[in-house]
Amino acid sequence: MASLERENGSMFLDRVKPLDAILATAEKKSLHRTLGAFQLMLFGIGCIIGTGIFVLTAAGAQKAGPGLMLAFIIAGLVCIVAALCYSEIASMIPVAGSAYTYSYATMGEFLAWTVGWALILEYAIAASAVSVGWSGYFTGTILGDTFGISLPAWLTAGPLALGGAPGGFINLPALVIALLVTWLLMIGTSESAKVNAVLVLIKVTALTAFIALTLTSSEFDAARFNPFLPAGVFGGWGTGVGAVGAAATIFFAYVGFDAVSTAAEETKNPQRNVPIGLVGSLLFCTVFYILVAAGAIGTIGGQPIMGPNGVPFPAGSEELARQCAMPIYADALVCSNEALAHVLRQIGFGAIGNMLGYAAILALPSVILVLLFAQTRIFFVMSRDGLLPEGLSKVHPKWKTPYVVTAITGVVVAIAAAFFPVGQLADIANAGTLYAFFMVAIAVMVLRRTDPARTRTFRVPGLMVIGPLTILGCLFLFLNLPSAAMLVLPVWTAIGLLVYFAYSRGNSHLGKGIVEVVDDIGGQEHDFPIDTPDSHR
Repeated sequence: MASLERENGSMFLDRVKPLDAILATAEKKSLHRTLGAFQLMLFGIGCIIGTGIFVLTAAGAQKAGPGLMLAFIIAGLVCIVAALCYSEIASMIPVAGSAYTYSYATMGEFLAWTVGWALILEYAIAASAVSVGWSGYFTGTILGDTFGISLPAWLTAGPLALGGAPGGFINLPALVIALLVTWLLMIGTSESAKVNAVLVLIKVTALTAFIALTLTSSEFDAARFNPFLPAGVFGGWGTGVGAVGAAATIFFAYVGFDAVSTAAEETKNPQRNVPIGLVGSLLFCTVFYILVAAGAIGTIGGQPIMGPNGVPFPAGSEELARQCAMPIYADALVCSNEALAHVLRQIGFGAIGNMLGYAAILALPSVILVLLFAQTRIFFVMSRDGLLPEGLSKVHPKWKTPYVVTAITGVVVAIAAAFFPVGQLADIANAGTLYAFFMVAIAVMVLRRTDPARTRTFRVPGLMVIGPLTILGCLFLFLNLPSAAMLVLPVWTAIGLLVYFAYSRGNSHLGKGIVEVVDDIGGQEHDFPIDTPDSHR
């Protein structure tokens, strides 16, 4: 293979993994095309609806007030253009590794490393956020309303300095659920398709009941939507408030559509059905989310608690925690750790509110499991590429799972869940997600130019418009995250670059002239000897 380093004149754009080598594995397991547009749409709805709407409604309302409804539209539009880009490249490269693999095949090892490193952050922190969300429903519904047990504040929230409730020290339930799911993943327990289908049905039924009860309630009052945008559309750079700031946070509620993108290989007439399934599921979920927000705000109100400067207190902050501890705000939507169940209790549907809490308690651990699995898969693929120590990808002889990396990941996830509030965790996870989607859009456009003849079962219509819109949309939401969340990504990337140049670049299999493609944990390896700039060092 020609030396890309010589052609580009830069070490940062060398080592592009041959796409033919990556596809060799996928071609050995071609899948039967059975999914139509409607089936794909239902699949997408099941993947998307879940954690975000259960756990981030309160944080979103604190940032935007009733403008949360506009925030869902903004986040949904960015997701639609990103989803189209994701679909084209997923249909071309239907193998493990997600955006990391896509970047490796188009822009080279260095940029692929930054994407993989960001995905590690995204999945781990997202799992922590879901664990904290689960803890809120567990302590409120199971312990509080079902058994009348009230855990002390120091066991249900992180330290005060990190935004927990006054007197908080550790979120014990979040720590426990993260470690429990990690253990289940280590010993090889995973959810079956039937169990997942039941959980999806539970989630959708619970949210549909919520919408019906709140929008038809005698407590519903349109006056509660005024002012609609108490913090404005733009709350100011780095503040993370306003409708756009809320959109940057509740973007978390849409993550999952990439699973639809990867189903392109199994879709009949993908050029027609993939965009219908993706855009249809995202539009459905956007309308669904808007109705949930309208029901919550219209019945008990959703105005943010303002600071002395007329700007909402940051979600998850020490200042907001102090305000929420005051009796005047005890029943406020923005102060609830289990927002949707709390709303139903406030309007006289306590039993149904508890049932919604049970639905969240049942469904959220499966989300934690999927996120942890995805994170360990990224770790696994990077390890098998030689970019991380190969000991991390060691498979347990009995359990047949990568138990080392799973255990490490689980402990980190549990610690983050124990000490950080859900809003801050979601913002950090979104930073990594937005970077990955940003790079996917670039990869699609690069491949159109460098490999135009490659078979594409789905092509983004109007890529020269959709691609830049995706890039700008992701950048736009990223710049409207709170400044602390924005800073986490470059700091994490800087740490990653130290690891890359200290270890990964010298140990890269591709740098040594071997491409090793592994599509499944414990699966077959496929070696493709090639000539690279560093092959003969």
